[in-house]
Amino acid sequence: MGELLSRDALVARIARERAAGRTIAFANGCFDLLHVGHLRYLESAAREADVLVVAINDDESVRTIKGEGRPVLAAEHRAELVAALRCVDLVTIFPEPTVGPLLEALRPDVHCKGTDYTLDSVPERDVVKGYGGRVAIVGDPKDHSTRDLLARIAGCDS
Repeated sequence: MGELLSRDALVARIARERAAGRTIAFANGCFDLLHVGHLRYLESAAREADVLVVAINDDESVRTIKGEGRPVLAAEHRAELVAALRCVDLVTIFPEPTVGPLLEALRPDVHCKGTDYTLDSVPERDVVKGYGGRVAIVGDPKDHSTRDLLARIAGCDS
């Protein structure tokens, strides 16, 4: 099972992993109502390096990104679920609107984004290039979404 760490503890842990010769992959997202698309994204990201770090948006940033009524699950619960996935090693919750500051602090070898991005459209690509990392597009086609899942649930009769 993966570990949920504060930013400071994560920075120290990544330094130890690097000192042991391990490479670091980084993935991020809201992960509100975990679904198969999330799993496939994270499994694919884990194949990019020895250690997979997953950064989860805090509740306020999810509300800003996804709108009122979201997240469905609190950040601590989303982090615990993601950490329970076999492919995930380390998890942290971040409050910023983007993962740029966290990428700067951790400097992972590879920043993994889902297939709804291209190498040219990844918002943090310049940050990653700036410290010598690489960006990878991973996962299956974006055929799954929490928004669609919530709509299906709302349409069900109780």
